Amino acid sequence: MSPSAEVVTVGESLVVLSPGRSVPLAEAERLDVTVGGAESNVAVALAGLGHRTRWVSRVGDDPFGRLLLRRIAAAGVAVDLAQVDPKARTGVYAKDPGPDGTRVHYYRAGSAASRMGPAVVDDPRLAGVRVLHLSGITPALSRTCHALVEHALVDRPVPGALVSFDVNYRPALWSTRRAAAVLRRLADRADLVLVGQDEAQTLWDAADAAAVRRLLPGPRWVVVKDGAVAASALPRGGPAVVVPALRVPVVEPVGAGDAFAAGFLSGLLRGLDPLAGLRLGHLLAARTLAVAADTAPPADRARLDALAAVSEAQWTRLAPAVAGQAAGQAAGQAAGRAAGHAATEQVVVEPGAAS
Repeated sequence: MSPSAEVVTVGESLVVLSPGRSVPLAEAERLDVTVGGAESNVAVALAGLGHRTRWVSRVGDDPFGRLLLRRIAAAGVAVDLAQVDPKARTGVYAKDPGPDGTRVHYYRAGSAASRMGPAVVDDPRLAGVRVLHLSGITPALSRTCHALVEHALVDRPVPGALVSFDVNYRPALWSTRRAAAVLRRLADRADLVLVGQDEAQTLWDAADAAAVRRLLPGPRWVVVKDGAVAASALPRGGPAVVVPALRVPVVEPVGAGDAFAAGFLSGLLRGLDPLAGLRLGHLLAARTLAVAADTAPPADRARLDALAAVSEAQWTRLAPAVAGQAAGQAAGQAAGRAAGHAATEQVVVEPGAAS
């Protein structure tokens, strides 16, 4: 692995099956096959902005695993550290659109990625990485995956790397009671934490961004995404930076939080101030909300940077079409929702998927 790589993300990716149009899964005549997974979504979005990224994971020795490797590599992400497991399958999930949100059916129990362990972040080829990005999904997959995240955050096997942790609480994988203490402990060990206000309320009864910051005194930065309202970056000491959310059409909410994380990380990597980082997060989230897939096409970084640099008054007046940066957005697609605001996502998981 090249020591000049900027970002490594570690976590499970899955093959995504979704109706070709926004119809219930049971009524679909055909299914689109795409790629999903919090960590690879972040890597893909960062690669689209010109950052050198690698995705570390494990896939099954099956057609789905080969599809994941091919698609993620085609997006500009290096996959040479992703392992192929001949004894386990690749995870899959299916989207089921409905009037009350998107139900997500996971088929990931016993997946190849759930067999990852701490050794994956001990690889000497990770030397020189500037950011190691993890999420709270991984520790819920298995005991060995939990040990992996604990090792990355506590032992810091990648010297000099900023460790980023997106809480990404998934109630289908573990109970709130069990997840709350684990995710708080892990998050407090990170350098950068990203969390939704709704997650923080559910897990820790944190009423606002300031309450989240008090619960997590350790990180250099805590970024709290408050749905349709705003996103806040709270440093360890110093005032919070708050950026209002953008109002954009929503085609599909899944993946918008990962795009937001990529935008903020891009700002950090390039030495931009937190205001610009939050705005880049909102802009990338808006692009992902405007498409049915979990990731949007590569962005024009210069154009996004220009939008991130507008005045406060101009920011609040950005038109949905400009904010979304996507052609062909349908006028009737739930206009008025905010970037970073996930529509209700219900989750169905096959027995045995929770660790």
